[in-house]
Amino acid sequence: MKNILIAFLIVCNTVTFAQNTTKAKELLDEVNAKAKSYDNISIDFKYVLINTEENIKQETHGNVIMQGEKYVLNIMGITRIYDGKTLYNISPEDEEVTISSENTEDENTITPSKMLSFYEEGYNYSMDIVQNVNGRKIQYVKLIPIDSKSEIKHVLLGIDTKTKHIYTLIEIGANNTKTTLTVNSFKTNKPLSKTLFTFDADKYKGYFINKLD
Repeated sequence: MKNILIAFLIVCNTVTFAQNTTKAKELLDEVNAKAKSYDNISIDFKYVLINTEENIKQETHGNVIMQGEKYVLNIMGITRIYDGKTLYNISPEDEEVTISSENTEDENTITPSKMLSFYEEGYNYSMDIVQNVNGRKIQYVKLIPIDSKSEIKHVLLGIDTKTKHIYTLIEIGANNTKTTLTVNSFKTNKPLSKTLFTFDADKYKGYFINKLD
């Protein structure tokens, strides 16, 4: 009788886990499909990095405009322009432009263009807690890298259940560094300049141009 009960509990837990995973994937797919339905997305966000072991806390604001794989990201005084093939990292403080192909080898790197679809490869996921944030129902999905040697311990993706937009992304590193990106403003289908994702070298005369590849 005891063995039958244990077997029954194992089966129940397995079914519950499978249902949980299915619900998480369905929600993530909804978010991804909603994002792809827009011509472009503009996000203003708050970025916080905390490493208690090193007594480090960094807090800043940034913004990103995404259109397909292309993006312009502004954070910590640095502008990153990705035109779909080449990444331009512009540092006015150093008067330097670093030019390279985007690093696609590191699956753990969550770039702006991958923020809405990075879960599709390399992660297991499940539904997590639900929070009420100023009247908004935020459902968290927990993502754990399949690679046990990953520098990421897990990611929590907070999703507004009404809009199906990402509200927050919390990344916990293997060294317990906590990185939190919270969306303050999420706008879509804004009129964009045709040259927004084009690097104009004439604007950076006198800068050191560092070509990595």
